Amino acid sequence: MKKRFALLAVPMLLSMLAGCGGNNNSTQDSAATSAAGNQPAPATAASSSDPVTLRIAWWGGDTRHSYTQQVIDMYEAQNPNVKIEPEYASFDDYWKKLAPQAAANRLPDIVQMDVSYINQYGSNGQLEDMTPYLNKTIQVGDVNENVLGTGKINGKQYGIPLGVNVLGFHYDPALLKKAGVDSIPDNWTWDQYKEIAMKAKAAGLYMDSSMAADIFFNYYLRTKGLSLYNTDGSALGYDDDALFSGFFGMLSDLIAKGAVPSQDKLSQNKGVIEESDVVKGTGIGIWQWSNQYVALQIAVNRPMELAQMPGPDMEKGLYMQPSMYWSVTANSKNKEEAAKFIDFWTNNVEANKLIKGERGVPISGKIKDSLATELTESGKQVFKFVADMEPKTSPMSPPVGSPEVVALLTDLAEQMNFGQITPDAAAVQFRKEASEILANR
Repeated sequence: MKKRFALLAVPMLLSMLAGCGGNNNSTQDSAATSAAGNQPAPATAASSSDPVTLRIAWWGGDTRHSYTQQVIDMYEAQNPNVKIEPEYASFDDYWKKLAPQAAANRLPDIVQMDVSYINQYGSNGQLEDMTPYLNKTIQVGDVNENVLGTGKINGKQYGIPLGVNVLGFHYDPALLKKAGVDSIPDNWTWDQYKEIAMKAKAAGLYMDSSMAADIFFNYYLRTKGLSLYNTDGSALGYDDDALFSGFFGMLSDLIAKGAVPSQDKLSQNKGVIEESDVVKGTGIGIWQWSNQYVALQIAVNRPMELAQMPGPDMEKGLYMQPSMYWSVTANSKNKEEAAKFIDFWTNNVEANKLIKGERGVPISGKIKDSLATELTESGKQVFKFVADMEPKTSPMSPPVGSPEVVALLTDLAEQMNFGQITPDAAAVQFRKEASEILANR
């Protein structure tokens, strides 16, 4: 339960603050320019020669920390008046650190934002509207308008996507064969997934490390033409609790049968990829976003492959989602310089040769083209996978939601996995408590 209440601190602290690759063509270019052109030019706080210190925060593993620091070093070398102070942590620890900084109005100048949190932080006045910077300081003329729009809430551009991703199953084909399965079927179903999982168990392997509750339940609902939230985030987006019971009953049943690690083991991992069973050679694969594949491949250091999500109706469920965003904070004293760094990250070819799409396939058409010959084999796999999946995706739901609801769902999923509550009872409790949370936002 500790994990849930730590996460619940995010919206509680924020509420304390009272003041507080698609087609790239000239039409999209003009639309993006027009959207920015009606806004007043952002004020510049200092001349380009004045000393500037920026704080920047992100989450991730060792690979991400390393190349992000290299990009920072490159920017500082080209802008000797700028000093950038990095702050980074694992995903869970990142939000625990960010919440008190938000409450004290002392957020870093640039923060990495997740789709589950950007609405919360933006609505609470913590993030700067970057619309005035578009195609002035931050060039987005060759960015797909639908991709850029995912960082927009109520007409305000609170985040610049770092890249786009799709969900999938990332696995070791040799271990899959050890379980007696030659390959993942092209259009596999949930029933086929369960069958393969039991074959893995019989071979002394785990199938996977379960699924992030909110992300994959939302995918499952989308295959039914529904979603986790309604369009404005004021209520749940589905009415039949049997959908909840069916999905989470499947996951907890696989744990009970030993095809997936126990919740005790999953909790000890804390999302550290180097500690996962697939890296250790005791698990076939992992469910995650495409941008996470490169780091997984490095950690595994064996041939890996990517498979699409199960269906039926995978095309209705799958969507292109920003991996994360860079956001400028409202309390920053150096917003112009912060915007310049985001432009550098988005559009500098040499910087992106270091990034190599680890945070998602780049949003700039120019950058995607420039990386074609620079990618590692795993990078090429990701770019191809995203390109193959893009025609099969449906539009992304608006970036609405509540970290408190995510924490509630995560907590209940863990209780189901421990066998402490049945999926039917959890479905009723989730609807009651989530509805209260969303109604009082």
